[in-house]
Amino acid sequence: MHIHNLSQQNSVLNTFISEIRDVIIQKDSMRFRRNIERIGEILGYEMSKSLNYETSAIETPLATCSIDLLDNDIVLCSILRAGVPLHNGLLNYFDNAENAFISAYRHHKENPESFEIIVEYLACPNLENKTLILADPMLATGQSMVATFEALKPFGTPKEVHLVSVIGAQEGVNYVKNTFDENTHLWIATIDETLNNKGYIIPGLGDAGDLAFGKKLQQ
Repeated sequence: MHIHNLSQQNSVLNTFISEIRDVIIQKDSMRFRRNIERIGEILGYEMSKSLNYETSAIETPLATCSIDLLDNDIVLCSILRAGVPLHNGLLNYFDNAENAFISAYRHHKENPESFEIIVEYLACPNLENKTLILADPMLATGQSMVATFEALKPFGTPKEVHLVSVIGAQEGVNYVKNTFDENTHLWIATIDETLNNKGYIIPGLGDAGDLAFGKKLQQ
């Protein structure tokens, strides 16, 4: 797997990462969503440098000019509900992409420290020979990303796969690296060291879905 960790170079991305982590600033859910969206835009821009381009002739009011334009059939798939702001950020840059949405959540049994990933809802176009962008803001254990990809397989085989996350734990990064094809790309804003005993990223930022959309009732 090709891992692109954007935190390895300083940029304005650091500001947005600091604000989504800050316990005071993140209380503003609108600002939190917008920061996730802006991070998605930056990740999308960096990813765009690795995609395919084709030269096109463009007519201006004065002359004809040539420009290399994106030549990928993109399907953007996000994991509900936390993935929506990240999805919007990516869609701001890949505005012609087709879209897929999937629900994947942790189901805890008797032991609160163990869980399984449940996939219930899925809406997806044909993926055959297309560029799949699979977006989930928090790459903790990596199980949600893998379960989502498995659920998408009946819709066709993508030509290439790009995973996009905001914050990941090294354990989750290693898990997807060992699970996905070696030609898969992971685009991630920053990587944290560890997980706690409940599988949450440390230092992380908390529950991205709750911070973006409000707390949910636990089942």
